[in-house]
Amino acid sequence: MKNTAKWITAPRDMGVAAYTCRTSFAPRKAVKKATLCASAIGNYAVYLNGARVGKGVLTPGWTSYKKRVQYQSYDLTDLLTQNNTLAIGVGQGWAVGSIGHDDTNHCFADYTSVIAWLDVTYADGERESLVTDESWDVYSSEVTFTDIYHGETVDKTAPIARIGKAVESNVKTRLIAQVGEWITEQERLAPIEILTTPKGERVIDFGQNMTGYVEVRIKAPRGSRVVLHHAEVLDSDGNFYTANYRRARNEMTYVCSGDEDVFKPTYTFEGFRYIRLEEYPFEEIDPACFTAIAVNSEMKRTGYFRCGNEKINQLYHNIIWGQKSNYLDIPTDCPQRDERLGWTGDAQVFCRTAAINFDVQKFFRKWLGDVALEQDKDGAVYGTIPDAMPKHPTRISAAWGDAACVIPWQLYLAYGDKKLLRENYPMMKKWVGYMRGVGPEEYLWLTGMHYGDWLAMDAGEDSYVGATSNDLIASAFFAYSTELVIRAGEVLGEDVSEYRTLYTNVRNRFRSYFMENGMPKEEFPYTEVLQRGKKTPVDTVRRGMTQTALVLILYFGLCEECERAALAARLVEMIRENETRMTTGFVGTPYILHVLSQNGYTDVAYELLMQERNPSWLYSVTHGATTMWEHWNSLKEDGSFWSTAMNSFNHYAYGAVFDWIFGVSVGITPVAESPAYKTVAIAPHPSKCLGYAEGSIESRNGKIGVYWYYKGDRVYYEVEIPAGVTAALKLPSGYTATLTEGSYRFAE
Repeated sequence: MKNTAKWITAPRDMGVAAYTCRTSFAPRKAVKKATLCASAIGNYAVYLNGARVGKGVLTPGWTSYKKRVQYQSYDLTDLLTQNNTLAIGVGQGWAVGSIGHDDTNHCFADYTSVIAWLDVTYADGERESLVTDESWDVYSSEVTFTDIYHGETVDKTAPIARIGKAVESNVKTRLIAQVGEWITEQERLAPIEILTTPKGERVIDFGQNMTGYVEVRIKAPRGSRVVLHHAEVLDSDGNFYTANYRRARNEMTYVCSGDEDVFKPTYTFEGFRYIRLEEYPFEEIDPACFTAIAVNSEMKRTGYFRCGNEKINQLYHNIIWGQKSNYLDIPTDCPQRDERLGWTGDAQVFCRTAAINFDVQKFFRKWLGDVALEQDKDGAVYGTIPDAMPKHPTRISAAWGDAACVIPWQLYLAYGDKKLLRENYPMMKKWVGYMRGVGPEEYLWLTGMHYGDWLAMDAGEDSYVGATSNDLIASAFFAYSTELVIRAGEVLGEDVSEYRTLYTNVRNRFRSYFMENGMPKEEFPYTEVLQRGKKTPVDTVRRGMTQTALVLILYFGLCEECERAALAARLVEMIRENETRMTTGFVGTPYILHVLSQNGYTDVAYELLMQERNPSWLYSVTHGATTMWEHWNSLKEDGSFWSTAMNSFNHYAYGAVFDWIFGVSVGITPVAESPAYKTVAIAPHPSKCLGYAEGSIESRNGKIGVYWYYKGDRVYYEVEIPAGVTAALKLPSGYTATLTEGSYRFAE
């Protein structure tokens, strides 16, 4: 049956208010099947006979709207009655409301629109279709204001009035069936405490930083208001702190009907742990009236970990909640301030950990589709996808754009999906082609503004960009992504001879330009770095001898084997010089523990893992974190905060450390020659600082588990291998074995 549905919108500009498109439908005979498909430019919700339909929220999700928009399908077969009212509400969402650093409206569209079609198959085989067109009526909504950053107003006293007939909307995009996961409500959290702050503020603490919203159940006099503000932390005096949200108001306003009301937003979400009752109609606060609801993409949990050190367990808890909070249809940087964007760099550094914790294959298939769609003709990949910041001075950056190569390869290792790898292979090659042609040299990337080793602390405690040469970082990733194209091409049976030659040339040129006598040179005379608030490059000296530079050279194989020992020793020396602490940022941190353990310094890796002084993973844990922080020192030792210009307490990137905990400490890693854990390397590295460790993953080929623990000075190992999986075991003593299906025990 031909689909004749039209994009429709309200007959007048609804501004910041939501509206509802409505029609009636009466089946003419017995219904065998009824399927509704719907989408919107904006966020939509479907109602049949007044009841919300489907498990999804914030549909249709966030895509590159001008290129494609998902539609969702709903089975209405058992929900239809003799006479039916079908309604679709729509709010601004990501498409029309405020989005991006500049708090710009209409980034992707000037107004909201809806499209839907209901296909009905009767018991006798006849088919009928109901589609959106100008016959639908448009009504006002009790949602009188909605915005991703600023919140939502729900007025139960607002009159619901017919505005008029829908008008056809001039939407130019491609509709696709849903690719990604549903966004759904997950955990429900009760308050753990009701506080009165030193300023007299009434605050509710839910005990967990999270993404979602608060459901309020209340019976109050008609017209009375409940106004909520959201916050991640309290300040050093115990007062409600929202300065780090920047311009995002994060305000929910609910106007009571006088009856039993249940309030929660429909078209937006917040990042928070605390709420402040700005207005509330009663003196006493009943905590049972408030429930925090976590919202994220519906991903199956696959990885599990626990050890004998409660601080490391809390770190793992924070990593899980950081991922859940920021995997809301796209991999966002943070869920709370006036940003919440799909930063490619954050996604790239964390993707391996992500695929251990949860099944993220569908999640990333959808997002990578938008990365490919928004890739420039010259191969450039933007810093945020969907691209919400076209005027940003650092729109293209090394390590950020390399998400185009790193993520498809890591997903292949995790899931063994050649189709997904092939879908993204053209994007991978185009990105390498961009790096090859972007600067004055074919085999180095020596131009452009970059994020560098973002938020590293070796350029000063409050620096945005670390001290490592941006040119070194960019050229190192040029080599790494080229190598990944070779690996992917070999899997796909492609001719990669051109890329092998390119890789050799890039590696050789990197060594001659950035290295001398087997070590990185001390410094380089010029690089362009991002300086917030300035639109022109800043001439600075950036260093080559940094922890991050050494890590990249070692991890990306840019050194000769005979140089490796000296480079690793120099890295350890620099760590010791910094009182056994890292100075690395977003670029160096994901690899530093791997580099240490690969080069015989697993003991130093454990020392860094267990470090509690800033910068360290446990610094935030010892300061009460329940998710990962954006900065090593988002909260400083003196109780002050990092600059309000950029300070999130729910930023998952540094949680990438878990792929070392799981892959090295527990010792479970996939093998490229037989991915999806069909063949698995089991090489645990126990340490008494953890006491014991147990981890498992529900892979595509079954559950794989490792448990090690101490009895005195002996270490015991228990390994579980499912049917059809082969494990190559290597214990610290040097003992090796090939394991197949079964449960095994070893001691040494």
